[in-house]
Amino acid sequence: MMISRTPLRVSFCGGGSDLPAYYRNTADGGCVTSLSMAAYIHVTVNRRFGDDIRLSYSQTEIVDDFEDLQHELVREAMRMTGVTKGVEITTIADIPSRGTGLGSSSAVTVGLLNALHRFNGNEVSPEVLAAQACQIEIDILGQPIGRQDQYASALGGVNHIRFLPDDGVVVEPLDLSQELLQRIENEFTLLYTGMTRSASMMLEEQSVNSPENMAQLDEMCEQARQARGLLLSGDLNKLGELLHEGWMLKKELASGISVPEIDSLYQTIREHGATGGKLLGAGGGGFILFHGEEGVRERIAQALPDNKLLPVVVEAQPSRVIFDSSDLE
Repeated sequence: MMISRTPLRVSFCGGGSDLPAYYRNTADGGCVTSLSMAAYIHVTVNRRFGDDIRLSYSQTEIVDDFEDLQHELVREAMRMTGVTKGVEITTIADIPSRGTGLGSSSAVTVGLLNALHRFNGNEVSPEVLAAQACQIEIDILGQPIGRQDQYASALGGVNHIRFLPDDGVVVEPLDLSQELLQRIENEFTLLYTGMTRSASMMLEEQSVNSPENMAQLDEMCEQARQARGLLLSGDLNKLGELLHEGWMLKKELASGISVPEIDSLYQTIREHGATGGKLLGAGGGGFILFHGEEGVRERIAQALPDNKLLPVVVEAQPSRVIFDSSDLE
């Protein structure tokens, strides 16, 4: 049995510039500044007695041929790794795994690849896992998504990630002190809106609109560079303000990125002391990330008792196999 653990991601600034419609059409490409958080997708792969396949996620599938799997990511990860029969696969999410803006679909793909490669006796680097996840989601399945989620989940830590016009990806890990990581945990919070949405639909519209939104996307990419500098200098208050500026820009990219319910939640967050925040992911639902100094999280919890709050805890480790039963033999 193999069990992989893959972190979800929180993006500060630059989301949207990782779409090919943007980064392939600029001189310098796109960029984001993001972190991997201590909330995970776990994937288990276990050998079955027979040659059939059992897959358990929000549904259960039992098939004789992997080609018959409805779960596209699992089917293509099995094809890519060569593990195509006689296995039971389970995916388990710490946080609702679809439509929450934390990159969960890409984390599933990365975690699947990691566990299946190891099950097949191969170890691959985080960079290869990220590139293969992009290949499955974007090139094979044609999903209208960007490349930031796969790299954040595969590599872990806090990173500034560049997406080059030739489809190359350059990752700059940000070496932050333990004191600053603790401050991030104390001052940055996720608030669950209770709403989910289809990221693909939202991103497809954003991609189509990219030629008209190049100026906004240029500015959002510049904000990602500013976020990198603010993290390195430890100026989290200004980073919170930058989140607000970025959220105002992002709402211009496509219809439905925000809805009245989200605007109301965000207004309440700001009224109770947050320096700034943003809706994570493509828009329409999921989690709001916000910054506030001591006491702000507690005030917002009292003001919005029906919305779950989570501190942002950085996961420094990449996607990894945390259990390999062959090690016990």
